[in-house]
Amino acid sequence: MLKRIIGLCLVMMMLFTVVACSNKTQDASKDAKATLTVGFDKNFPPMGFVGDNGEFTGFDLDLAAEVAKRLDMELVLQPIAWDSKDMELSSKNVDCIWNGFTINGREESYTWTEPYMENYQVFVVRANSDIKTLKDLAGKTVIVQADSSAEAALKDAPELMNSFKELLKTGDYNTALMDLETGAVDAVAMDEIVARFHIEDEGKDFAVLEEKLAAEEYGVGFLLGNTELRDKVQGALEEMAKDGTMAKISEKWFGKDITTIGK
Repeated sequence: MLKRIIGLCLVMMMLFTVVACSNKTQDASKDAKATLTVGFDKNFPPMGFVGDNGEFTGFDLDLAAEVAKRLDMELVLQPIAWDSKDMELSSKNVDCIWNGFTINGREESYTWTEPYMENYQVFVVRANSDIKTLKDLAGKTVIVQADSSAEAALKDAPELMNSFKELLKTGDYNTALMDLETGAVDAVAMDEIVARFHIEDEGKDFAVLEEKLAAEEYGVGFLLGNTELRDKVQGALEEMAKDGTMAKISEKWFGKDITTIGK
């Protein structure tokens, strides 16, 4: 009799443990948030970079944080090598590329939000350089970020590109600008928004040529076909534009509203 009672007690204890664990699993599942993993270049100020406090910051990352909040998603910031962005998306290591990502020329390669900002590809030179026009780049050494919009724009301007003494490629624009500063190269082809940040906010002794290489628009890029997540992000961006939140974030970083959604 005693053995039966002990056996029944053990069975009841096991059942209680199973039910308790099941309830905990269900509660954890309810509490877990969907994540929004944003791939970005951590050397691309002011869109996304490492701040003085060692934390990731930037205009695009602020936009992403607000979107994630409105969608009740947990934001995960994933720095990537820019020339590996396609692999990062296809392997689903990231959900989107959001970091001064140019739509132009890539329209059929990704699923895009509507453009939220305009930008130009330009040439940056040392302030005391004798390079004043695009023609002055003939015989000079120019550097560009690998797989960037500037590199693509140069391929669309073969006569200009072929006039250079040499076209070098690098992994990020911080390295390119250091090479420019030391005199290792004569010019950098890059995004004007990033160039202006280095000049105006960091006090770099550079100048931007007045003649532009190309005009472009920034958007958030998703794996081709991922319209479900794109639509959610697009909806949040439109809400932010309508209620003034996007303008406030732009004013924080640029001193004025330079966004284009709803304009």
